[in-house]
Amino acid sequence: MFFSSMTFLWVFLPITLLLYLAASHFGKNMAGNAVLLLASLIFYAWGEPVYIVLLLISVLLNYSFGLLLGIESLRWKKGVLALGVASNIGMLGFFKYFNFFASYINQALGCDAVPLSHFALPLGISFYTFQAMSYVIDVYRKEVNAQKNFFSLLLYVSLFPQLVAGPIVKYKDVETQILERTNTYEKRAYGVKRFLYGLGKKVLLSNVLGKYVDMILGIEPGQLSTGLVWMVMIMYTFQIYYDFSGYSDMAIGLGSMFGFEFKENFNYPYISKSIQEFWRRWHISLSTWFKEYVYIPLGGNRKGKARTYVNLFLVFLLTGFWHGASLTFLFWGLFHGFFMIVERLGFGKLLEKNPIKLFNHVYAWVVFVCGWVFFRMDGLRKGFQMIKAMFIYQKGKHDVTTCLSMEVIAVLLLGFFLCGVLQTMFPKLKAALYDREETSALQIAVLFAIFFLCIVSLSADSYNPFIYFRF
Repeated sequence: MFFSSMTFLWVFLPITLLLYLAASHFGKNMAGNAVLLLASLIFYAWGEPVYIVLLLISVLLNYSFGLLLGIESLRWKKGVLALGVASNIGMLGFFKYFNFFASYINQALGCDAVPLSHFALPLGISFYTFQAMSYVIDVYRKEVNAQKNFFSLLLYVSLFPQLVAGPIVKYKDVETQILERTNTYEKRAYGVKRFLYGLGKKVLLSNVLGKYVDMILGIEPGQLSTGLVWMVMIMYTFQIYYDFSGYSDMAIGLGSMFGFEFKENFNYPYISKSIQEFWRRWHISLSTWFKEYVYIPLGGNRKGKARTYVNLFLVFLLTGFWHGASLTFLFWGLFHGFFMIVERLGFGKLLEKNPIKLFNHVYAWVVFVCGWVFFRMDGLRKGFQMIKAMFIYQKGKHDVTTCLSMEVIAVLLLGFFLCGVLQTMFPKLKAALYDREETSALQIAVLFAIFFLCIVSLSADSYNPFIYFRF
């Protein structure tokens, strides 16, 4: 069930919110939590009922590891932690990466020595596994207390606003909110505002661009002109941003409707002037997770330059691999890691000193647009064909007129100005968008218009994918 589906908008969300408010009124947070937990399990079971068992097993295992690590007198805590982390990675690895490694083993041996798994990838397994691991690690570090109530931990992991596509919410950020949060009218109003802005990003921008991207990339790269290749990859650059940031906005908004405060997951990454800045602004919950639980434990930048570069290499290798069992994702991660290291080697200081900041923006755009080529394409060969077409002129059978329409032009212009350009030029606009207490009459009118247009679009068109659902 997508947040942008009619079933969610007209049935699931209204019923859940009404039951939650009624339960919270009579039984405060405990009763409200019971409604949220039941709704979250129904939400997850909607698409793949069988994998709710896997979710429950994951929570039960991490609940047990947390209780063990919470025992002060327990010896061999490092062993328990290692077992907990290995269990989570093993579960994620089996469902997400088993076939990847098995296929390469079979290819190397020249036979089907390792039978491939026929299990489908469980929805959200990468997100909820990382959340569960952060809980176990933080209990070991004594940053949080072990949760003794199994259902509270189950609610944390399965909470439907962030269950299948993030943002990755660390337990220490919501530990007190699970039982002690307040659910005010202001929070609900802000939640509706953030949800509708996110819905507009997803339906009115990302979905429109996605149809054209899929159509163009269905053509062989050799038949596309250089101009069309650049155009389609810029379209995809906006598509994935408005797709994922829109979903994160909806998740944050839904959390606020139920009294939770989730941290921001995007901060206008496309106005970045370097790749280091890009990763401080893009998918913030994932980058901070790797920083806290991988980069810093490996030594961060405290053990010399060479070790720092190795640590960065490993983090971005894992970042790419987290997204999927494919060489294209691995290459995408290492591609960004390469530029992170290059900037640390001195290029970053040159960018800072450069008086013409437009160059910095162009550099960052070229890097992440080229990176999205490998993120989007099915294989490395096609990815390199696209890169070749971008930098070595080819005429191709299809040029920009293939998709140049008023709709595309309008959405691209909106996408460009709304990705941080207008918000930077007019700081009051950004403040209004994120204002938790006040919503002007003009904003309310805009929100009604967005909702109306989204419903019309969803009613008229069945094209409504979500890119990060497959991760």
